[in-house]
Amino acid sequence: MNSYDVIIIGGGAGGLTAGIYTSREILSTLLIEKKITGGLAAKTELIENYPGFPEGITGMDLMDKMRNQAQKFGVNIAEFEEVILVKPTAGNEIIVRTVKEEKYRVEYRAYSVIVASGTVPKLLNIPGEKEFRGKGISYCATCDGPLYKDKDVAVIGCGDSGLQEGEFLLKHAKSVTFVAFSPHMVGSKIYQKRIRRNKKANFLLNHALIRIDGDEFVDSITVKDRNNGQERKIEVSGVFIYKGFLPATDFLKEAKIELDKGEYIKTNDQMETSVPGIYAVGDIRSKMVRQIDVACGEATVAATAASHRIQALKSS
Repeated sequence: MNSYDVIIIGGGAGGLTAGIYTSREILSTLLIEKKITGGLAAKTELIENYPGFPEGITGMDLMDKMRNQAQKFGVNIAEFEEVILVKPTAGNEIIVRTVKEEKYRVEYRAYSVIVASGTVPKLLNIPGEKEFRGKGISYCATCDGPLYKDKDVAVIGCGDSGLQEGEFLLKHAKSVTFVAFSPHMVGSKIYQKRIRRNKKANFLLNHALIRIDGDEFVDSITVKDRNNGQERKIEVSGVFIYKGFLPATDFLKEAKIELDKGEYIKTNDQMETSVPGIYAVGDIRSKMVRQIDVACGEATVAATAASHRIQALKSS
């Protein structure tokens, strides 16, 4: 069956929560995820700020619980299928076109679409980044950190992501050098406090990473002191980059959804976009706070609004 009441794009916390609510409303629901369900949250070693888990919970465990709950209520999950187009029809349906296994295209239709596609890491666009991606450069310490046991590594960026992932790396690496463009760390104070106590952590604040070097694999980075312009070479085996994120909205061009200046999706209080029947939740949405519990709340609202819309369409 290629027709559904609701299609959800993205299998992170927001997408899975939306699926739980739409399926409980007995709406046929398809969730499409271009990789494996779980999103960025599944790659986080320990989540300490999600309500109900005073001792914390691993990202993978939390996402597994959400996935199991969604499937329990009947959500159909399609993994390794990438959405390439979302387009409203002249009627009340919305077309969602995907590519599966890079071989063939699939077209679906639904009364409502909930976009929960999240974000992707920003690139530094410096010499060596492209050449050594997967050869010493990573954007996920939880995924690749254990490969650098007893080795020297660098973390680029001292926001929440950089500090949280850096704390995980400190459990494995010989040393972790934190490089920040700003003169101070901007991540949560609790992360800063714990990391500063770790003797394996080094800090190069107000420094810019200008190149990554190596032979077959990374063996060093070069940074520049923004105060005096002096360059410094640091020998490392791995570089973990946390510059920030970009919204994954390319597939929405034909839908002509209104975006903010950062290309995040604008919505109203019901999470509805400028196109009727299309909703947005989670990190893809234009807002101030991007956290798992926020995404879950937004998904609840979007799923409820979509349910009301579909019921009205079916009864008209």
